[in-house]
Amino acid sequence: MSGDGRASEGGEEEVRGARRIPGPRGAVDDLDLESVPRPLLPPPGPAAPDGAVPEQSAAEPPGPAAPERAGPEPSGPEDFGPEDAGPRDPGPEDAGPEQADPEDAGPAQAGPAQAGPEQLAPHPFAPHPATPDQATPEPLMTSAPGTGLSHRVLQALLGAWALSACSAEETAAVEDHLTECAPCADEALRLRDAVGLLHTDGSLDLDPTLRSRVMDGCLGRRPARIPVPEHAAPYDAETARLDALLRDIGDSEWHAPVRLRWFEEEREVSRRTTVAGVIGHLTAVDGLLSAALGLDDPLGRGETPQDPIERTERYWSAAQRPPTRTVREPWRAQSHELIRTASFAGRNVAEASVSYGAFALPLQDALLDRAFECWVHGGDIADAVDYPYQAPAAAHLHRMIDLAARLLPAAVAGRRRAGLAGPAKELVTAGAPGRSVHLEIEGHGGGDWFIALDSPAALGSPERAVAQVALDGVEFCRLAAGHISPVEAAAGQEGDREAIRDVLFATASLSRL
Repeated sequence: MSGDGRASEGGEEEVRGARRIPGPRGAVDDLDLESVPRPLLPPPGPAAPDGAVPEQSAAEPPGPAAPERAGPEPSGPEDFGPEDAGPRDPGPEDAGPEQADPEDAGPAQAGPAQAGPEQLAPHPFAPHPATPDQATPEPLMTSAPGTGLSHRVLQALLGAWALSACSAEETAAVEDHLTECAPCADEALRLRDAVGLLHTDGSLDLDPTLRSRVMDGCLGRRPARIPVPEHAAPYDAETARLDALLRDIGDSEWHAPVRLRWFEEEREVSRRTTVAGVIGHLTAVDGLLSAALGLDDPLGRGETPQDPIERTERYWSAAQRPPTRTVREPWRAQSHELIRTASFAGRNVAEASVSYGAFALPLQDALLDRAFECWVHGGDIADAVDYPYQAPAAAHLHRMIDLAARLLPAAVAGRRRAGLAGPAKELVTAGAPGRSVHLEIEGHGGGDWFIALDSPAALGSPERAVAQVALDGVEFCRLAAGHISPVEAAAGQEGDREAIRDVLFATASLSRL
C-alpha cells in the first residue's frame, strides 16, 4: 500500500494478513493524539541553501513523497542489489519520513532496499483500501449539493413542503433533493397524498338527499311499523331540509330581510318580511291542513280565515314583538304532527278536501303544495342568509311539476273568465281530446305533459297538440312560484304563440304569497 491509501500491485498478499486499520474519521477531535507515539526526529543538520529546495508547480498533481535517504545517494547501478536492478512498484517504504519506523531512522540503514515489506509494520493511521465485504459507511449528515442543507434537515422539511409551508429557497432545496434521494421521494409522495385527504373542493354542506337516502337504507333493513305515505314523503323531506337550514343560522340572521314575490294577474308583486316572518307564514298556511285533519289551528279556536294571505296577515299581526327563532319549534312540531297523522290515517284521508278559500285541494295534493312552498321559501331564506340550497330530489320534484301541470287547465280557464286570455277556439265534451300544448320539462324531474287549452274538462292529447314549449324543471317551478316572468322562462317554443303565452302566464298565476 502506498502512502496515499492505494494498494500496490504486489502488496496485496503482503497486507492480507496484517491487522485491519479503521478508515479515516471525519473529525480530528476523535483522535487521542496523546496516546500516539511520536517519531524520532533526525539530528539537526546544516540549513539547506535556498536553491536546494525546488518550488512545486501548482499544475503538477500531488504524488507520493520522495523517500528520505539515510545514507549516501547511490552513484550508479553497482550500488543496488540484484533485486533492485529493474523497475519496481512503490512500497510502504516510499511513503515519506513521517511513516518510517523511528528505530530505523539512523545512519546504519543504507536505503529502503535493506528492509523488505515483511519487516515494516503498517502505520496505525495509514489509510487502507475499501474491500467489498467492508464498505465505508455512509455519513449520517450529508449536504445536498448547492444548498448547504443536510439530508436530515431536508427530511425534516418534507412535512412543511407537503403543506406548501416552505419558503421559496427551502422548496427549491427539497425538490432538488427529491430527485436524488429515493426514500425521501417516497415519503414526500405519501405526505402529499395525506394532505390531499385534508383538503376538499366540495361543499361542506350536507347533500340535501342525504336524509332520504339514510332513511331509505334504514327502512330497507327494518321497515317502519307505520310508514310515511308516498304522497306525504315530499313534505316530510322538504320540512326536514328547511329545519336543517334554520338550525345552522345565528340569532341575528333571523332578522335578515326576505322579499317574497308572486304574480297577480299580469304583474309581479312582492312583500318584505324577515326569516322569522317567512316561518310564521308557513305555520299559518300549514294550519289549513291541520284543521282538515282535526288538529289544532295555529291561529287559535273560533272563526279563522281560509285565504292564505289573510291567515298570514293575522298571524303576523298577532305577534307582540318581531318574531325570532322561537317560531321554529312550533312550526316544526306542527309539521311533525301533520306527517304523523297522515301516516296513521294512510289512504283513508288522502282524498279529504283542504280549503284554500278560493279553491280546494285533496289532502294528498295539499301536502305536495305545502312541500313545494316549503322548498320555494326555503330558497328565499337561503338567498337572504347566503346559504347553499339545492332543488328537491328528482322524484319529489317530478310530482310537484305534475301537480302544477294538472292545475294549468283550470288556471287558463280562470284567466279567460277574467279577460286575460283569448277565447276558446274549439269546445269539446268532458273527457274528449281537445287542443293542447305540449309541455316538455327537461332536466331534473322532467317529463312530458299535454295541457288542455279550451276547457278544464277536456283531455290533453298529443294528437291535438298545437304548440310545444320546453322548460327546465327548476325554471318551471320558479315560474310557478312567481320568481321569474313568463317572458324569461321559455327556453324553446314552437307552434301557436297565443297558446304558448296562455300556458306560460297561467303557470305564473299559480303563485301566491
